[in-house]
Amino acid sequence: MIKPLKNQQGMVLFFSLVVLIVMTIIGVALAVNSSQSLRMAGAGGDRVSALAQAQGGLNIVINDNVTHNFSTRTADGVVTEMDGTQNIKLMPEDNPGIDVNCQRTEKASAANLISCRRLEVSSSATFGRGGVGQLTVTTGIEQEVLTGS
Repeated sequence: MIKPLKNQQGMVLFFSLVVLIVMTIIGVALAVNSSQSLRMAGAGGDRVSALAQAQGGLNIVINDNVTHNFSTRTADGVVTEMDGTQNIKLMPEDNPGIDVNCQRTEKASAANLISCRRLEVSSSATFGRGGVGQLTVTTGIEQEVLTGS
């Protein structure tokens, strides 16, 4: 009975080494896959953070100017809030700053006493490694004014 064991001459060692190599390859592949998943999750988090930053800057500009500055504005402007850039642009583009008919009002005036001034406010924020990504949030504002004011 001892004689058949001598005939193997290291076959168990050979197969165990093959299994060990295969398991090492699988382990390395899983480690690479998980590091890529972590990088992608981090990039998604950076984008969500930039979106919140851009929307926050937009809200600050609107809240700071909504009382009277929008209706009396005569030129485009650039503001910096929350480490981002906010642009205030008079509309319509072909003749900026003029009074136009209100699009979103149900109030009617027979003498056309009420008109609107339109603005576009956009807020930009950068994200990603080295700030290579840029995200911009844009909103339109229509403010009622007395015609001729």
